[in-house]
Amino acid sequence: MQQIYLDYNATTPVAPSVVEAMQTFLTGHYGNPSSSHAMGRAAAEAIEDARSKLSVFLGCDRDEVIFTSGGTESNNFAIKGIMLKGVQIGNAYAARPPHLVISAIEHPAVSQPAKFLERMGCEVTTVDCDGDGVVCPNDVEAAIQPNTRLVSIMHANNEIGTIQPIRRIAEVCHREGVLIHTDASQSAGKISTTVDELGVDLLTIAGHKFYGPKGVGALFIREGLELEPHLHGAGHEQGLRAGTENTAYIVGMAQAANLVGKSLDDSYEKMSELRDLLQERLVASVPGLHVNGGLAERLPNTLSVSFPRVAGHELLARVPEICCSTSSACHSDGVSGSATLAAMGASPERMAGKVRLSVGWHTSTEEVERSAEVLIGAWESMAG
Repeated sequence: MQQIYLDYNATTPVAPSVVEAMQTFLTGHYGNPSSSHAMGRAAAEAIEDARSKLSVFLGCDRDEVIFTSGGTESNNFAIKGIMLKGVQIGNAYAARPPHLVISAIEHPAVSQPAKFLERMGCEVTTVDCDGDGVVCPNDVEAAIQPNTRLVSIMHANNEIGTIQPIRRIAEVCHREGVLIHTDASQSAGKISTTVDELGVDLLTIAGHKFYGPKGVGALFIREGLELEPHLHGAGHEQGLRAGTENTAYIVGMAQAANLVGKSLDDSYEKMSELRDLLQERLVASVPGLHVNGGLAERLPNTLSVSFPRVAGHELLARVPEICCSTSSACHSDGVSGSATLAAMGASPERMAGKVRLSVGWHTSTEEVERSAEVLIGAWESMAG
């Protein structure tokens, strides 16, 4: 059985040129970047070259890019770094504790750090989204308080693909003197994530979401911002993130960013056509199918649908040739409810029938048509 991969939002295959770029630093130039000898200098130079490539990809200065182990670490770094700066742990706050604003549709890599900070005594406000899965800037503005330090709203939702109005939210935040962070893990490589265009102060990316390796990411930190160091130790990454740099993976992520940056417009058009074809096939043959977030602006590759009268995980169990998921890869057990759909006010039946399909560079028209055919057949056999 030939499998069809429609789970690009969970992870992407590593591009061949990325593997090639990494190989040199796995076998040849394996020196420690902090070493002063020739092999160490070669690794250090490669990291700085990668930082320059990432800065072009994000439209920022090279010194504003900090390398991490991935999106989760970058989100934790951004949120805790701002919220805990200057806070004396274990002591009573001299004044009102710092306040954080997030949305109800955030990835756990944002919502869980927020809960941790709440346990530490920080104040947290969660802003709802509308029925299409979009956060309203006016609601963010209403949530801002005199002690608000940071607003963290994702750029694009990982479950349904809805794109958030980050530029407008950033304008609200800056008008109130508040910093804004966006998790662009899901959007980087699919749509523009230029930091000045978005107007953000901090931005997260994850290499494995755009044809780079797993286990590497980056955080954009606008010049002048002061964060509590994320990992304490030696002075790596401007003293903010201690630990010997993962040279090969950093080089690989930079190569991947270079690739997707050059093909952004073409891949957007191709993925949109495939996504729309899949949606049309399913809507035409499954009465009552609900396209989640279908009325909002979405990522070009992402289709979230709820099949009526069936459970999504049971439906997918009948189509083993299709590799996709019921939700985020972090919640793919098929039983846990969708925080995003819950925030949108979806019914239990709609939440139960949810399936996320995401196309990518290697998806073909034939694969989309076959997937639609197989999914429709499985649904008909289950729904009667």
